[in-house]
Amino acid sequence: MPFPQKLGYTSMDYWNLPEGSRAELIDGQLYDMAPPDFMHQKLVSVLHYTIFDYIKTKKGTCEVIPSPFAINLNADDKTWVEPDISVICDNNKINSRGCEEPPDWIIEIVSPSSTKTDYIIKLFQYRSAGVREYWIINPMKQVVQTYYFGPDEDSNLFSFQDTIPVHISPDLAICISELLE
Repeated sequence: MPFPQKLGYTSMDYWNLPEGSRAELIDGQLYDMAPPDFMHQKLVSVLHYTIFDYIKTKKGTCEVIPSPFAINLNADDKTWVEPDISVICDNNKINSRGCEEPPDWIIEIVSPSSTKTDYIIKLFQYRSAGVREYWIINPMKQVVQTYYFGPDEDSNLFSFQDTIPVHISPDLAICISELLE
């Protein structure tokens, strides 16, 4: 259900959404979130497991959290997002409500209703807020657009059959098609 158009939604509006409603608050605007389909959830599941297993095997301290998990992206009252997967390497950012600063790595899985939000609005938000790496996975086109916002910014387009390097963990690479076998 679309939210009434008004200027200036805040954290209070976000945290007081009706039971069962899912939305993100970006620059004071609420964006309704459609329920995910099977492929979306399968991708979240296999990616979460793969990244979690990698961190555990390496005895790392990063947390990998699937949605729903609230991120107060700009530590302000106007932007709360729920990325499909968040990797947070500074546990001081995490509290009982969610994450108070940008994660190190965010993965969004595109659905037909989230294309503009994921490719345009969130790309700008994540880069501006200080997210180090952002992946946009498009199951309809079977492609992954990656962005690295570190000192040597980089952007690449991969197919599901490619082995995709993770910039923030150079010894980790992921092949989506292998995860779906």
